[in-house]
Amino acid sequence: MSSNGLVRKAYQLTLSANSLPDYIYWHENIWPELVERISSEGIARVALFENHPTVFLYSEISDEESWERLWKSEVHARWAVEVMQPLMEYRDDGIVDAIPLKEIWYWESSP
Repeated sequence: MSSNGLVRKAYQLTLSANSLPDYIYWHENIWPELVERISSEGIARVALFENHPTVFLYSEISDEESWERLWKSEVHARWAVEVMQPLMEYRDDGIVDAIPLKEIWYWESSP
């Protein structure tokens, strides 16, 4: 848990071949209703890092189930089908194939 009371989570995602430019475009132009849902589920921060075809997602969330609630929401389901599906690997249930990463070390300087 981070010093601000949020839980740190990270995932490994896999992009489809040659999809990085579109993946970046859509995240720079994310739907406002999806941003609202992300915030309402308690997801405070998200950062994406790439080593194509792999994307590493780092987040700080209010509780352990924040991502699961977002992934099961109607707006995320539309985003997945209309925008992300051709760009990423998905599980059979329609949820992005996000492999959880285990935090092994964290350091934060004192203010």
